[in-house]
Amino acid sequence: MPAIVAIIGNSNSGKTTLIEKLIPELKGRGYRVATIKHTPHGMTLGDQGKDSWRHLQAGSAAAIIASPTQIVLIKPVAPDVSLDEIARLFGANYDIILAEGFKQASAPKIEVHRKESGPLLNDIKRLIAIVTDEPLETRTRQFSLDDVKGLADLLEGGVIKAAGS
Repeated sequence: MPAIVAIIGNSNSGKTTLIEKLIPELKGRGYRVATIKHTPHGMTLGDQGKDSWRHLQAGSAAAIIASPTQIVLIKPVAPDVSLDEIARLFGANYDIILAEGFKQASAPKIEVHRKESGPLLNDIKRLIAIVTDEPLETRTRQFSLDDVKGLADLLEGGVIKAAGS
């Protein structure tokens, strides 16, 4: 199973931007990277009346929409599906999965914090780093918003290699 790290933070703190910076840095080091985006609002890709929706309504446990350039898996899940269960859908083809959100998951977490987006999140278990635009009084290791190489070093040494052993 690939290493999993959750990128968490308040809304508009820069989680997606950080992931956009981490992907090429990790790929440049030879790692195969996948991502998972958590959305608490729900979503539908199998629109009512479309073929994939009809397949699911007929009883298919999952449906894949395939085009010449991409595939999309639609799989109804229980409301409390875990990050690990979602990550298993990727199989072993990746070295690391960057998950945006999932602050309650058991995976190690990196919190993205900006002064203007509010205080740090509370009661976060397995917080391994904070990426921030201001110095904070905490024992958790801190990185500036631009220190993608340092953060990738942390992931490489502490998360990816640990998952591979």
